[in-house]
Amino acid sequence: MALRDLVYGAYERRLTKSLQGQERPRHVGVILDGNRRWAADQGSSAASGHRAGAAKIEEFLGWCEDLDVEVATLWLLSTDNLARPEVELGPLLGIIEDTVRQLAARGRWRINPVGALDLLPDNTARVLKDAADQTAECEGLLVNIAVGYGGRREVVDAVRALLQKHSAQGTSLEDLAALLDVEHIAEHLYTSGQPDPELVIRTSGEQRLSGFLLWQSAHSEFYFCEAYWPNFRRVDFLRALRSYAARQRRFGA
Repeated sequence: MALRDLVYGAYERRLTKSLQGQERPRHVGVILDGNRRWAADQGSSAASGHRAGAAKIEEFLGWCEDLDVEVATLWLLSTDNLARPEVELGPLLGIIEDTVRQLAARGRWRINPVGALDLLPDNTARVLKDAADQTAECEGLLVNIAVGYGGRREVVDAVRALLQKHSAQGTSLEDLAALLDVEHIAEHLYTSGQPDPELVIRTSGEQRLSGFLLWQSAHSEFYFCEAYWPNFRRVDFLRALRSYAARQRRFGA
């Protein structure tokens, strides 16, 4: 074993030990950013970067299990990404479909698609729905797969569903306006019934949310990591958890 590996292992163990007894997030959201830039650095295609990023997902979910995370939300494709040229979007959707099938086949995690599935090609939407059905009885980590996801679109969809529900019940707009509060909208979000993410991680050095979990992240702690997603390591995740544990959460105050 190389000296570098020994040092890395010792550092990882020290980080893990430092988290013992510390507060940890139940729900972690991750913006999986940097696949294309990673590929460019390798002198390879965007598709190879997306494949490398996809290969990291199962490893990451294993870390979540080890560290008692209950919910992980992974943003794989935004609504804006759907406007990419077909020459890139087609292979990317194929990689996402293969990844979702593989995760479902493990039988370890409950897969929950979040996003505007009606905007996706029929085959992609079917793969996501099949994965959700296949893993519905799994008792392990809940994994939200955000594909065709946009935070503004989610809020619009939630409001639309709320209006449709009350319209069917015969509620007037005046009555609805009088009773409407944040919980009424929250119960129609894609993540309805789940805890909001306490920690949101973005890789690749970009320091913005781009609309990720726009409603749910109101009180989240944010951690921005320089590593591209394919290079994201367990120590990077442990550092994010250490940073979270060291913060005094004020919930917007």
